[in-house]
Amino acid sequence: MTDWPTFLSAMALALVRVSGMMVFAPFFSSAAIPTRLKVVFVGAVAYLLSPLVATLPHAQTAISYRAILGELGVGLVYGLSLALLNEMLMFAGQIAGMQLSFSLVNLLDPGTNIETPLMGELFQLFGTLVLIAAGLDRILLASMVRSFTAVPLGSFALAPAASLALVHAAAGIFLAALELAAPVLAATLLTDVAVALLGKLSPQLPVMMLTVPLKTLTGFAIFSGSLALWPRFIEARFAGLLDMAEHLLLLGGPAAGLRG
Repeated sequence: MTDWPTFLSAMALALVRVSGMMVFAPFFSSAAIPTRLKVVFVGAVAYLLSPLVATLPHAQTAISYRAILGELGVGLVYGLSLALLNEMLMFAGQIAGMQLSFSLVNLLDPGTNIETPLMGELFQLFGTLVLIAAGLDRILLASMVRSFTAVPLGSFALAPAASLALVHAAAGIFLAALELAAPVLAATLLTDVAVALLGKLSPQLPVMMLTVPLKTLTGFAIFSGSLALWPRFIEARFAGLLDMAEHLLLLGGPAAGLRG
């Protein structure tokens, strides 16, 4: 591209879109990645995509408030949709931590500077490992690149239906978290029942001293065994959230205006 003003404006708009994903999306938003590295990565992606996305049909490279807000909306749709995966893992960790008697054990999250439960941090770390091992971070980048074809530069407008869909998806994290923590919940519940029966059969048995260690050991054993199911579970939830994000983009893209 020899038209430098068009190239620079297209690069600026692409930079806004990719930045929204880097702020909220799993793995990319991690505080473990240095801020300078994120800035270099976003700038490199925007620079490489600018010559291509500026020439797509319906692309509007002129910088305006509407174009900037639209590109920011695309990044937020991607980031907030996939950030629900981290919230689901955190909530599942809180449920498991309550059952494993770790409800008072908190850590300072370096990303948010907020105290979070120990098991919630553990669940998020395992979820990040699954994302990296399965290559889901590369799938997210590929989907972001495809979004420039579905929703060209400067043509997105956040629709009320998209906001409502994000709220409904946020409500679904509770059910998904319960499904992920279900093995630990079931195991610790059975342990409570077994210890209660032993206490009835033998009143001299120190039930209160046995309950916590037995629940912790049993819960960790079941949790370790259920890790084999995590890749399939997380990949399915990630795919569902990514499909939802792509659908929400189409609601605010130029195709939605033609249908309307």
